Amino acid sequence: MNTPGDARKPRANNNQNNDGDQHPKQQGAINPTASASSSMPGSVSGQASRPAGEPADVAENNLPGKVIFVGAGPGNPDLLTVRAREVLSRTAIAYVDAEVLPGVRSIVAAGLQVPEEKLAAAEAEYERICAEAKAQGARRRPPRPPAPTAATIFEVSEKDSLDEVAKKLADTANQGADVIRLVAGNPLSKETAVSEISAVAALGAEFQVVPGMSLPSTVPAFAGIALGSTYTETDVNDTNVDWDQLATAPQPLVLQARHKDLGRVADELLSRGLAASTPATVTVHGTTRLQRTYDTTLATLGKLDAELPGTLVITLGKGVDNRSKYSWWENRPLYGWRVLVPRARPQAAQMSTLLASHGAIPQEVPTISVEPPRNPAQMERAIKGIVEGRYRWVVFTSTNAVAAVKDKLSEFGLDARAFAGVHLAAVGEKTAAAVKELGIKPELLPPRNRQNAAGLVDVFPEFFEDIDVVGRVLLPRADIATDVLVDGLMELGWAVDDVVAYRTVRAAPPSPEVRDMIKSGGFDAVCFTSSSTVRNLVGIAGKPHQRTIIACIGPQTAETAVEMGLRVDVVPEVADIPNLVDALAAHVASLRAAGQLPPPRKKRRARRKTT
Repeated sequence: MNTPGDARKPRANNNQNNDGDQHPKQQGAINPTASASSSMPGSVSGQASRPAGEPADVAENNLPGKVIFVGAGPGNPDLLTVRAREVLSRTAIAYVDAEVLPGVRSIVAAGLQVPEEKLAAAEAEYERICAEAKAQGARRRPPRPPAPTAATIFEVSEKDSLDEVAKKLADTANQGADVIRLVAGNPLSKETAVSEISAVAALGAEFQVVPGMSLPSTVPAFAGIALGSTYTETDVNDTNVDWDQLATAPQPLVLQARHKDLGRVADELLSRGLAASTPATVTVHGTTRLQRTYDTTLATLGKLDAELPGTLVITLGKGVDNRSKYSWWENRPLYGWRVLVPRARPQAAQMSTLLASHGAIPQEVPTISVEPPRNPAQMERAIKGIVEGRYRWVVFTSTNAVAAVKDKLSEFGLDARAFAGVHLAAVGEKTAAAVKELGIKPELLPPRNRQNAAGLVDVFPEFFEDIDVVGRVLLPRADIATDVLVDGLMELGWAVDDVVAYRTVRAAPPSPEVRDMIKSGGFDAVCFTSSSTVRNLVGIAGKPHQRTIIACIGPQTAETAVEMGLRVDVVPEVADIPNLVDALAAHVASLRAAGQLPPPRKKRRARRKTT
């Protein structure tokens, strides 16, 4: 097993596991003297610490804070340990290795409240951006920048002095605030991190260590390489590598390196008797959705022609040639595909999560902004009608409609009891779930494979004057909804109050870079969830490129896409988001099996500047 302290010599390893947690949260910043972290089992502490959960507070306790060295793991936020995620989310100040990815950084201070001054400053900055855009002739407000967080993050690069970093950490702790030192991989497996810990201790600051999963122990598994119970790892970025010992060490060899080191690794090991045919793999962006693994041999390792930025993991020798049997991460159907999700982030969360589970890289582009109706009187009369018993049915066609009715009820001091004696219908499962959150269960839903306006009409009861005392239906919905539902209900004999509950306003255009990706085939697929998302995306960004796979949630959305001149490739049998994503994944898998995947995006030639 690795020993913390000598990263220059190769180390034989036994199996070691660190449990990871899931669901990275948003980044966040707080007053540095009010952060919270605690000592718990599973962390290594340099001195006695405060009781668990008790924050550092100089004014009340006169206690110093702690320097907490946290292992960021190999890159994927899902591989953070439970303890690491807890400590990161409850601490505001962090010094972070440059190679730690944004998904891990975003967890810092995620559990802390954002100071009012930060929120006010962010709002003032957005108003300045809007005023500037308006002065330049823009007719829509520009997209709002990411919300401020409670985190104060300082990046640490290889050029920064170890002693200076240690002094900043110790000074922050001695002023009463806990401070995170977020280290890529595992702190006690890195020579520089071990030296930093020693320097912090020498300055008299209390420290703790929260281990992380190391790259050598994790990345090969994501590449499909079974390391077994014994392997040898080392970092060849260090100039003091014992090549003689490494050449005779137990295989497989797992080496951390940079692109420039590949030729040196091959030359040193070949000169010490390793066979030129020794199988080797090189993995870049390990454990992330950008991971790529290249198969080679020791003889051709130095000649590998590929883009290999950042830290690489080279695996050599025993077990490497069996990689195809166990490769799983890079074999998922949508692996590495960039998929456009034309929805605002709060609404896109479920789809983005499902796409990521298939290996895709989702990118949300808001196409719709939901606004209240220009004249609230119509909705106010509708709510009054619900209370007075004017309606036999209330039909919900979207979660936005449910939210609009709920807000209007709250305005009048009402709740779900206002629906007493009224029947409720929902167009689909997601809308029904939103109704259930009000404390009511909708009585009518179309079948799972017909969850649209036409499907709801098919199952809606006819109006019989002798049976139904009230013959009116309330339909609160968007201002741009189609007439399919209204016409269908009227044909069934019902009077319909078609009320504008909210307006769907076309969102501001995305950035020029995103528009260029849409038009030039930078996205491999796009998932449309409504007719309005189709129209608005084409309106604000243009038509997706011909190589882009078009997936539509149902027949009406697909019809709109065809009307807009798009080729529709995927329509699931059941009109909901999980089935849409699964249908896209199945379609891509079938194309791959048949060798019919869309051609890669053509790289545009840079224009020559004229003199």
